[in-house]
Amino acid sequence: MAGTTATTATTAEVMAELAALEDPRIRAVNEKHGDDHGVNLSKLRALAKRLRTQQELARELWAAEDTAARLLALLVCRPRAFGRDELDGMLREARTPKVRDWLVAYVVKKSPHAEDLRVAWLADPDPVVAAAGWALTTERVAKKPEGLDLAGLLDVVESEMKEAPDRLQWAMNHCLAQIGIDHAEYRARAIGIGERLEVLKDYPTSPGCTSPFAPVWIGEMVSRQQGA
Repeated sequence: MAGTTATTATTAEVMAELAALEDPRIRAVNEKHGDDHGVNLSKLRALAKRLRTQQELARELWAAEDTAARLLALLVCRPRAFGRDELDGMLREARTPKVRDWLVAYVVKKSPHAEDLRVAWLADPDPVVAAAGWALTTERVAKKPEGLDLAGLLDVVESEMKEAPDRLQWAMNHCLAQIGIDHAEYRARAIGIGERLEVLKDYPTSPGCTSPFAPVWIGEMVSRQQGA
């Protein structure tokens, strides 16, 4: 399979190559985080680079319902080729955190339907879907905040984040921190919300890494910006 290229690859060949890359040790680590695959991501990216963009192959790999295949599909697809409802369905079909994260980061963010989906997903009763809406909102807070109701977002975080399911809570917390980092006029309020709710305050953080506790996260990032 080493010769599989953009012109010769078939879905069966790619699936066989993914199977050959499977490592039980990697799977054991990934399964602790809810991801059911054992493929080294550097090797997966190398395969995607060799295959290059192939939208039809991407659709077939996604349809295989295999996590490694879906991750590869997200790397070789053409993001703007997916319809709005197709992307919505893909998020709801995605079974694992890594697939959902890559779908939002590598595909939905580049789609012309990103804003429509952001608004719809924010209001979705499924916390996993809502988390994707918050992830897209965090992207807008950082890169295109014009038109966003930042005060309103903080209101929602303040009233709902404490009791939100883990994945949704994490996404809301990221948005809270991003508002505090990027928008000085809301910084004190964002820090205050974080201090009152204490979400992720005791989250274990490795040396050299930034704590996800919003007040600490905001403080460290702002200090870096000011020191740059």
